[in-house]
Amino acid sequence: MSNMETEFELDVSNKAERRTLRLVLVINLSQAALAGIVGFFADSTGLMGAALDNLADAGVYIVSLYAVGRSALAKSRAAYLSGTLLIILGLGLLIEVVRRFVAGGEPAGILMIVTAIINALSNLFCVKLLSAHRDKGAHMKASMIFTGNDMMVNLGIVVSGIMVMIFKSSIPDLVIGLVVVGISIKGGIEILREANKKQ
Repeated sequence: MSNMETEFELDVSNKAERRTLRLVLVINLSQAALAGIVGFFADSTGLMGAALDNLADAGVYIVSLYAVGRSALAKSRAAYLSGTLLIILGLGLLIEVVRRFVAGGEPAGILMIVTAIINALSNLFCVKLLSAHRDKGAHMKASMIFTGNDMMVNLGIVVSGIMVMIFKSSIPDLVIGLVVVGISIKGGIEILREANKKQ
């Protein structure tokens, strides 16, 4: 195979990666807006956490877009930035969970459930899109980790929404908020480890 043919294939692959990342970026920004608005009016820590998570994901996809077509070192650095962002998000959400625990309030369970189901279906679609590029570098693996985390978070919000309705308590929502904190920090550490292997 000639160098020209190889370069053409790499260029086609890069274009496909960029197209996928742009699409999942738009989806995540839409999810963040939906979860954030509904979470605010529903007084839900879980949904607010999901919104922040989606915003962090959007940041990851932007960083990943930058890394497409660049060196393995550049991709690792992009993944490292993504992992750091996810850990910071988790710590920020922890502060919000504590604040809402002190302030009190009862979230709207049905709004939590409907919104989380919509977001989970969107996450499933994103995972399908990203899975075709999972071997393209640490930046794409980071994107997969973020999106997989989102799906788990939204399924957890569905469960907590049901429990809020059954027990008439905000505790299940606060618990899922803490779960999101744990998933975010764990995912961030996993991404950092993956990035360090490539450096």
